[in-house]
Amino acid sequence: MKEIFDRLSDDFSKLTTQRYSTSFSLGIYFLGKELRQPIYSIYGFVRLADEIVDSFHDFDKKYLLDKFKQDTFEAIELGISLNPILNAFQKVVNQYQIDHKLISLFLNSMEMDLLEKTYTPELYGTYILGSAEVVGLMCLKVFTGGDEIEYQQLKPYAMKLGSAFQKVNFLRDVKADYQSLNRCYFPDVNLNKFCDIDKRAIEKEIEAEFANALIGIKMLPANSRNGVYLSYVYYKKLFSKIKALSAEKIMMERIRISNHLKIGLMFDSMIRHKLNVI
Repeated sequence: MKEIFDRLSDDFSKLTTQRYSTSFSLGIYFLGKELRQPIYSIYGFVRLADEIVDSFHDFDKKYLLDKFKQDTFEAIELGISLNPILNAFQKVVNQYQIDHKLISLFLNSMEMDLLEKTYTPELYGTYILGSAEVVGLMCLKVFTGGDEIEYQQLKPYAMKLGSAFQKVNFLRDVKADYQSLNRCYFPDVNLNKFCDIDKRAIEKEIEAEFANALIGIKMLPANSRNGVYLSYVYYKKLFSKIKALSAEKIMMERIRISNHLKIGLMFDSMIRHKLNVI
């Protein structure tokens, strides 16, 4: 029965999320029960595409990504895929009527990672839109459950949150991106001479986006607000640690949040949510 394969596909997406991101896994756990699997399925899809361009160095990445793109839209059209991650994803896309343009924009940003680029402000904006903002919009489609008015109202805030998360990732991973993958996403920044002035300019952008995103988080439906807020809290804490360090320091090591601290932040966010003081 296909229901067994669909459950297996869902399990693959959930396991993928848990293996790659403890932060997002905990955030998803605090969503309403009915929302968890659809978000696992979106994360599994995003993670697999990202893995192609970031990790499969001994293989033809362009071929793999092109095949992945073809398989994605075929799965959506047919309503099934033998790839469990894509099978779970197509179910969410079709159930929640996720705009295919969002998926295309995401895959376009993944394609950008296959080429060595000098990012102009325009290319930077295009990359952020596809790699992060549209992912927030896919999740928002699930959170709003087909309410188009609510979706449009919350759309700009979801995009800001996705952008803030991505830019924090860029700062966290700046060493690995530059030294291992020869990437620098920040426009007009020479990472050979990365300095505190450059870093502070990027941080000001992130601070403004976090502040804007929090407005939208407070407006989310109750069954999604706590989980999204928890992810926001984790990233704000990671951002605070990065801000406290020099540009030289973050070019030397990857900054992390310990699991012990994550648990403390989890309980704090739960209390704030229950007291309605987020």
